[in-house]
Order: sequence, then C-alpha cells, then structure tokens
Amino acid sequence: MKRKKWIALLATFTMMTGVITGCGASGETQETAEPAAEESSKEEASAEETGEPAADGADAVTIWYYWETEGHQVALDQVIQEYNTSQSSYQVTAKYVPFADFKKQLSIGASADELPDIAILDSPDHASYVDMGIFEDITGKFDVSSYYEGTVNSCTVDGKLYGVPFGVNCLALYYNEDMLNDAGCSVPTTWDELKETAKALTTDNVTGLALCSVQNEEGTFNFVPWLWSTGATSYDINNENGIRALSFIQDLIDEGVMSKECINWTQGDVMNQFISGNVAMMENGPWQIPTMQSEVPDLNWKVTLIPKDSEYSSVLGGENYAVINGGNVDGALDFLTYATSEEKVKFMMEKFGYISADKTIAENQFEADSPYQPFVEELNYAMPRGPLADWPSVSDAISLAFNQVITGTATPEDAAAQAQGTIDGIVK
Repeated sequence: MKRKKWIALLATFTMMTGVITGCGASGETQETAEPAAEESSKEEASAEETGEPAADGADAVTIWYYWETEGHQVALDQVIQEYNTSQSSYQVTAKYVPFADFKKQLSIGASADELPDIAILDSPDHASYVDMGIFEDITGKFDVSSYYEGTVNSCTVDGKLYGVPFGVNCLALYYNEDMLNDAGCSVPTTWDELKETAKALTTDNVTGLALCSVQNEEGTFNFVPWLWSTGATSYDINNENGIRALSFIQDLIDEGVMSKECINWTQGDVMNQFISGNVAMMENGPWQIPTMQSEVPDLNWKVTLIPKDSEYSSVLGGENYAVINGGNVDGALDFLTYATSEEKVKFMMEKFGYISADKTIAENQFEADSPYQPFVEELNYAMPRGPLADWPSVSDAISLAFNQVITGTATPEDAAAQAQGTIDGIVK
C-alpha cells in the first residue's frame, strides 16, 4: 500500500483513538512510564533530531521515537553515531515526537509524505498500525527465533512479522525483606499465601500490598497478570476465572491489606509508597530499580514472581521497532541488524533499565543475584496486551471493571458482565 492511500486510514484512526495511553518501559501509561522508564508527554511536538545529515552518497534513514528521558535519547544517539561511522551506505538520524502526539504526527507525516523509515513505538499499539497498512511485512527478512515468544507475538498479525522487539519489561512482586522477616513470613508464591502474608504485614501505618489501580491503560497493565493467572483471557472475563480475579482484588481491599488509594496511584506513586515504608509488598516493573538503588540504597528489598492462582503470569511492556512500508526498507533493516547485536543491545538495555527481548541475550544480561534476574524469569510467563487493533477499547472495559470492584460501585459479577458486554461488541 502506498503512502497516499494511508492518509484517510491514518486520519480516521487518529480521530477515533485520540491521545495514546499505552505502556512502554513501564507499562505505565505514557504520560507515565513508559508503563516503559517513567516519562511524561509534552504538549507540543518536538523537531529535535539527533545524528548528522546524510553524507554524500549515503541513503538517509530516519527514526521517530517518543522517549523524553535524556538518558534514553543519549543512548540511542550513541548507537546511531557508531552505526553511521561503521559504514557509508546509510546515514541515520532520529527525531523525538512526544508520546501523546505520536499517532497524530504519523497522520500528518502521511499527508505530507514525510513518514520516518523506522518507528519505535509502544508494543500494545503495534497491531493498530499494522491494521492501517503502515508497516512493512518483514517476515523472513529478520530473524526473531531467539526472542521471547510474547515479544514476537506483540508485533505479529495473522502470522506475519511486522516489527522487531526493542526491549521489554514486565511486572513482578517487590517485597521488603526486613518486614517479612520481622513478621515471620516466607516469600509468597500463591494467592492464598499472598493474602495471608499481606495480612501479617499490615499494621496501622503499613499496608501489605499495593498495585497501581488507576482507571486507564496503566491500571489494565497491572491487573491483567492476576486475570490471566486464573486462566481467563482479556476477551473472556465474565466467567468463573474472571470473576475470581476481580473477587481476589476486592477481598484485598475489604480486608484492609490493600488501600483504596491505589486507584489514584501510578506505578511511580506505588514505588514511592514502598520506599517510604508505607507498603510492604508491591507489584511493579524493573524500570523502578535504578531509582530505588539511588534513593534508598539501605532499604532491604527483593523481587520475586507474582504469586499465582492456577499459573504464573505477567504482562509485557516495552517498545518495538517497526519498518515503515514504502520507506527505506533496506536501510532500516541494515540499521536494525546493527542495533540488535548483543553488544549494542546490552548497552541500550543497561541505559534504559530494560531487559533484552532476545532471550539468548537476556539470560546472560545480569548476574545471578541481580534484582533484574527475577524479571528475566518472569518473562517466561509474560504475555502481550492484544495484539488487537482495538485494544484501547478492550483495555478501557477491563480497567473499568477493575476500578469498580475496588471502589465498591459494582460486585465482581456485575463488573465482569458489564465488561464482557463491551468487549463482545468490540471483538465479536
């Protein structure tokens, strides 16, 4: 599909979806963190670019990204500069576009025939762009056989590969080891053990558990591991499994081991409550580790898998690379081959606080006692949101049900039924 044919599709998509609320490093909504590094979006688009203009005889390759964090930008720029000096066929430059404006800018770019050659985007949004025909089918052109299955699934539609996972994160359970030891508790591995441990850790000043429960994509990101652990799916919630997941969250609230204030706490807020000693355990992602290590170096905390109901589960956050259909495909693929080499991946993952999407790299990325290592193990159980072009609408239904049971405005049964009605209207 040529670029001129994308314009109407892009414009329509932009009107329908409005501002993106995906998760990235964090899984945090981007206003948040990057549900991937916590980042807030700016009001205006930025034309700031990194990299030098294409040299004589070199074909230009342009990248668009939404990372606001300076460290992320510097790391990407270093890899770009090293690539540009390593060969003379292509010259890469990168442009920052605020997260909230990313889809809008792609629409404008299509109208002006000024799309990039590579986009770095939030993984749950990938299917939406594929649905518009904006991405190149790179099946057989790039080897992702060593990547985590969930990350590949996030950029695969109808069996065709439309992207390359950049870096990933997921959610796990942090716990204050001193608090657990003082209460005589072991690290919980099941829901029943988690509830009992949370009760034992709850005092007048401390709640046993906290997880981000805001009513948006960030809330969905934090709830779906509990939903999926029962065997339910994102599209079939009005059943015994889905109701059990909602009931478990309701029980935590009713028994006072999780605060209703979680509906107002982003993942960053949850971390702040944890490092302040107000929360004994929290569900959160690896992007919080650098902040915790620098701000509370003496706090005794560790990370483990999210306790399970019938199976272990977590949710994928992070970004994917995508090659634009009709752009400099050969140049884009050449850069991606360079940027996904083990040396460059390890460099960028360290700077980003991410885990490599390439399993062979991730398994040797950290020391055995690293706090990141449990997240590497958790990735074996992590799944993407979607992939579905209408994922934002499904996510809204899930986060609403999650919020309703916390606030007590609906029973788990009623919340599940209402969510299912909305979801059925979207996917059936």
